[in-house]
Amino acid sequence: MRSILVVNPKGGSGKTTVATNLAAGLASRDEQVYLWDLDRQQSSLTWLAMRPPHVALVHRLDRREDEGEPDLGKGRWLVIDSPAGIHGKNLSHALKIAEKVLVPIQPSVFDMAATSAFLQVLRDEKAVRKNRAFVGMLGVRVDPRTRAAATLEAFLEQFGLPILTHLRTARFTRTRLSTGRAFSICRTT
Repeated sequence: MRSILVVNPKGGSGKTTVATNLAAGLASRDEQVYLWDLDRQQSSLTWLAMRPPHVALVHRLDRREDEGEPDLGKGRWLVIDSPAGIHGKNLSHALKIAEKVLVPIQPSVFDMAATSAFLQVLRDEKAVRKNRAFVGMLGVRVDPRTRAAATLEAFLEQFGLPILTHLRTARFTRTRLSTGRAFSICRTT
């Protein structure tokens, strides 16, 4: 099983948007994908229920976080949508499951301030320190050609975490999500 945790303790950072789009993107490449929504709001699972039957299948993983690591078998993907405010043993548990960790972050002063302490904690987590989990940043709602993107990149340099890509806001993104579809943000390597 290959697993990706989408995490940021700040609410509204884009976790669910990234998780659902990532799951749909992988499924559209004929990958077998499971979506595990750890957030009480269950927005990812609401999106999953809205998907039309003719689009690539994303499976729903129904289990509590304290039930241990799911075993989905080889060659399958698990995309984990984490809740806002995740920390402590819940964060450690999620990181034990994840091979890859994606942290969406917006280039606002508030988002960067709210995420700063979390990024330090993330770097200190055993799974990350021992290189069992790769951590990459996603610049969300930012055009890479702007001053805001440069500010975000300068902020993230202190943590030594790579910015994998920038995702700009677009009207079609909201429309596609509201119909259970997604835009592609992934490669399967």
